[in-house]
Amino acid sequence: MSSRPSARLDLFSRHLAPNKPFLELNTPFSTERAAHLEDPQGNIIRTKPAQQPAIEQEQEQKAAQVQPEEPATMSSQPSHPALMIPGPIEFDDAVLQSMSHFSESHVGQPFVNIFGEVLTGLRKLFQTTDPASQPFVVSGSGTLGWDQVAANLCEPGDEALVLHTGYFADSFADCLETYGVKVTQLKAPIGDRPQLDEVEKALKEKKYKIITVTHVDTSTGVLSEVRALSELVHRVSPETLVVVDGVCSVGCEEIRFDDWKLDVVLTASQKAIGCPAGLSIIMVSGRAMEVFKARKTRPTSYFGSWKNWLPIMQNYEAKKPSYFATPSPQLVRALHTSLTQILSRPLEQRFAEHKAASQRVKKAISDFGLKQLASKPENQANGMTAIYLPEGISPPDVLPSLLKKGVVFAGGLHRDIASKYVRFGHMGVSVTDPNRTDIDKAIEALKESLVEVGYSA
Repeated sequence: MSSRPSARLDLFSRHLAPNKPFLELNTPFSTERAAHLEDPQGNIIRTKPAQQPAIEQEQEQKAAQVQPEEPATMSSQPSHPALMIPGPIEFDDAVLQSMSHFSESHVGQPFVNIFGEVLTGLRKLFQTTDPASQPFVVSGSGTLGWDQVAANLCEPGDEALVLHTGYFADSFADCLETYGVKVTQLKAPIGDRPQLDEVEKALKEKKYKIITVTHVDTSTGVLSEVRALSELVHRVSPETLVVVDGVCSVGCEEIRFDDWKLDVVLTASQKAIGCPAGLSIIMVSGRAMEVFKARKTRPTSYFGSWKNWLPIMQNYEAKKPSYFATPSPQLVRALHTSLTQILSRPLEQRFAEHKAASQRVKKAISDFGLKQLASKPENQANGMTAIYLPEGISPPDVLPSLLKKGVVFAGGLHRDIASKYVRFGHMGVSVTDPNRTDIDKAIEALKESLVEVGYSA
């Protein structure tokens, strides 16, 4: 028998050894996938890297040449209604073009390099310089972020405090309960958010493993004050992890991961980040990673387990081939393009542009004589607006008319009032590209559609 099979058996036996700690991180078999050689003891025999073919180098250089937010004079996309919902949003041409990259190996060095740059770029987007912070990019939707939190940071029987500002708090709570977590919801009236004194009272009554807050609840357009909340938690219940659902906020609302001492911010690719749907994106603090590593039971998800994903993300960021489950090279390249565009300018400028656009939308809504679900200015999100329709008018009365005018709004989502309001998304390139008229077009279309159904301000 040759030495090679025995080395591979040794490798597998190390994985299956009954006495090894269950939280020892999975070996991602990067040595096998990258076609390295091993000696009989399983040690990697280092070889000189193969020269990348000149044509492949040229193709990769062209693919990496992203023009940072230089608006084109005309979009190359087919004519279509402006998608003004709270995600998915309109996409930049360069982002969509990067999706057409030729098929490539997910453990090939060109793609690994791109993935590594994506993870580094996410650190800048979330504003963390702490090397202990850990970004994850996993194929899935924002909902997968909930599963990752529940499966990795909580154990059955743990207590979670969920701050409720709409539909998505109910869903996060349901997810946590699916994993055996005991959930307490602190609810606010529709259009409002739990007040800090209420949160403080709840934290003093019981010890919670995590507290979750939806930064912007897409069902109501309510913006939560994350910084003050985190300060409160660290003062009153410092052991409690601060978990932020930032699906509808990352990329359009200010988030300072380190400065605000956040433990988890989860999001998705298709909203303000401006990439097609299909990627679950999450940033985890070093403190939260230590909580994960100290858990007494196995993570209660396989696909979402950080036991499996952590070595993969660490290897990708170090530009090393690795494998657990197949990512989408095209989506990761689209995310790379979008992050390159976003980070080509100061984030403060991006946030200011979203705030200015939001104020323009909200002024128009007020001028029409309409009201928002989030009636208090401090509760109003900058990337979307939830708008009460006039009495006697429902979403089916106006949404078809908007579509005929080339604009798509979303209907209501909050189950208690779904028939009474519509949702207007204003984020990403519709805000940052000065050549686009999406927002003005949407405002005018809404005004005309209301007049058509007999409403006058």
